[in-house]
Amino acid sequence: MPLCPQRILCALCSAYDHRAMSAWADVEAAEPAFAARVWDLFSSHKHHTMATLRRDGSPRISGTEVDFTAEDLFLGMMAGALRAAELRRDPRVAVHSHTVDPPEGGESSSSWCGDAKVSGIAYEVQTDDSKDASHRFRIDIMEVVHTRLGVPPDHLVIETWHPGHGLVRIERR
Repeated sequence: MPLCPQRILCALCSAYDHRAMSAWADVEAAEPAFAARVWDLFSSHKHHTMATLRRDGSPRISGTEVDFTAEDLFLGMMAGALRAAELRRDPRVAVHSHTVDPPEGGESSSSWCGDAKVSGIAYEVQTDDSKDASHRFRIDIMEVVHTRLGVPPDHLVIETWHPGHGLVRIERR
């Protein structure tokens, strides 16, 4: 696992176990079918929801776009975005896929694709375009979650993946 870009000087990051984080490629290698379901949810819509922490510790919810590459997961932000400053100060982040309500009633509810969440630590990376002052952050993944209706649609199926722990499936009525 790569070291924090700010190395040992990053006091915030010293509290995080960098060995317990992964790149998107690690999720795909460990659980390809699960990763494909999560990727489908994030790629089916352009806009998603991101949670960061304000200076006072309260949460901020913002719209965001997500970019999956072959190796990593990235977030992009406009130049001067407040959430970029928040991620520089406290790099903990959670992203929730766009979500739609399940179809009403019956077996058709089991066709609902659900929603996905990814949480981790955000590291700002330099962009190739020096004229563009936008921000780009790579996410070291700490958790990936996919929630959907089961078959029959009388319960939830919650799958969570954590580095070093793998995939866990929970069914909740």
